[in-house]
Amino acid sequence: MKNWFVSDLIFNSLYPKPIQEVAEKHWTPINVAKKAAAFLATSENVKVLDIGSGSGKFCLIAAHEHPLTTFYGVEQRQHLVDLSTDLAKQLELENVTFTCDNICNIDFEKYDHFYFYNSFYENVPGTQKIDSTIKYSEELYNFYNRYLYRQLKKKPEGTRLVTYHSFGSEIPAGYEVVNTDYNEFLKFWIKV
Repeated sequence: MKNWFVSDLIFNSLYPKPIQEVAEKHWTPINVAKKAAAFLATSENVKVLDIGSGSGKFCLIAAHEHPLTTFYGVEQRQHLVDLSTDLAKQLELENVTFTCDNICNIDFEKYDHFYFYNSFYENVPGTQKIDSTIKYSEELYNFYNRYLYRQLKKKPEGTRLVTYHSFGSEIPAGYEVVNTDYNEFLKFWIKV
């Protein structure tokens, strides 16, 4: 079986052309995914939620790297959920699940740790969009960030979060940065 996990170029070749074309801006690089997953996969049976999983790249790489941890991706585009689910089967990953839903319908209590690659940012005017299948607005950007803030605030001490290219406005007090990488674009947080 081909090793799809050795480079972004090889991994991204799994995707159809339109998905490949937005990869650099919207999908987590392999090395970032590996570092984030190592921080979040703290023990067996941990459940990690990717908030806005897009093409599923973070979850697929993380599931490959940490077979005893379960990774969940929530994405509001059904075609991306279908693609991610098909790739999980193709890559024979049984510890990953993708759900098509709005983040506001997700029960954060079901998950231990979280990954967030600034999923709401494409709502900001002038930013590159993944596609034209959903409605975009700056109001949605602000609404989703406030919602995420409230959900993270409810989580117990010890909750881990990795953010990539985040402004930090969605992170409530009590979460401390314990490490950074990639010129501080990648941040590792723990709620204390």
